[in-house]
Amino acid sequence: MKEPSEKPKFEGLSTEEIQEINAEIAHYEDKSAVSIEALKIVQKHRGWVSDDCLIAAAGILDMSPAQLEAVATFYNLIYRQPVGKTVIHYCNSVTCWMLGAEKVREHLCRELNVKLGEMSEDGAYTLLPIVCLGACDHAPVLMVGDELRLDVTEDTVSEILGR
Repeated sequence: MKEPSEKPKFEGLSTEEIQEINAEIAHYEDKSAVSIEALKIVQKHRGWVSDDCLIAAAGILDMSPAQLEAVATFYNLIYRQPVGKTVIHYCNSVTCWMLGAEKVREHLCRELNVKLGEMSEDGAYTLLPIVCLGACDHAPVLMVGDELRLDVTEDTVSEILGR
């Protein structure tokens, strides 16, 4: 009878993800320097970073899962739970707030039928707050996927959502 095989050390990550992470590691003396990039690679392939993927990535980086979790939760663009196909980051900085971002957020919530932090029922959108998007001279501002949307109004929300 065969002995049960030991689980692969990096179980949970695809060969492609492992190769991409290792390609990044080749540029640094310390593997942990790649922690953010490794999380971004996993998220690029999966949309978010599950516990299993975080543990596997930590193994590749010779870090403890707790150390990598600290990195993942520090950066608000690493998602530790499932998100919609398109993530909308609503800027809640003082400048955006003063120029009407609250009304934009309320309109987005109504249009998507979500509360801040939730995913739409169809899985198409997740609405998340973000501290600042760095375009205060064009407030209110949204980041829709990878696209920065400037001077957003309630009237432009439907256009932004393609409705």
